Amino acid sequence: MSGWKKYLGAALLSAASMQAYAATLTPVAAPNPSTVGQTVELDVQLVDVTDLYSYQFSLQFDPTVLQVSSVELGDFLGGTFNSTGSFDNAAGTVSYVFSSLLGAIPGVSGTGSLGTISFQAVGAGNSTVSFFDTLLLDSGQLDIDTTLGTATVQVLAVPEPSTYLMLGVGLIGVAALRRRQLARA
Repeated sequence: MSGWKKYLGAALLSAASMQAYAATLTPVAAPNPSTVGQTVELDVQLVDVTDLYSYQFSLQFDPTVLQVSSVELGDFLGGTFNSTGSFDNAAGTVSYVFSSLLGAIPGVSGTGSLGTISFQAVGAGNSTVSFFDTLLLDSGQLDIDTTLGTATVQVLAVPEPSTYLMLGVGLIGVAALRRRQLARA
């Protein structure tokens, strides 16, 4: 086998053994589950990115369960050209949140928060929060492969006052029964 074939074979084997790593964009909600009337903070986490120079994302959610109260950019990229986008509580969307570095500088690598969306829990049920119109670019303005995650936010109904009343009556009954048992002993 000639010398160039050995090198070509080694290069092909090396390229085939390399794993492709993609950054992961994931919404993380807290508290989850929550109750109606509570504020839910959704942190947009970017994990294992290399050379992030600019990003854009939009989110959709169930507006009968959640309503956006504010959007704040995270400090991971620290871009100088950015926007918190806009939100539409009737349609259940947060649109075009973006940030970009400016100038001939390298991008940011690692893991961090791209933004925090504050929701008000307005109805009982589950709301899936998912991404759309998502774009991550490196310092060469090339797409960064990204895996998009989703989150399911569970909102529980606040118990009715009658439920608390029944619980209280039950506890009083248990206490009275226990007191009787102690008096007999």
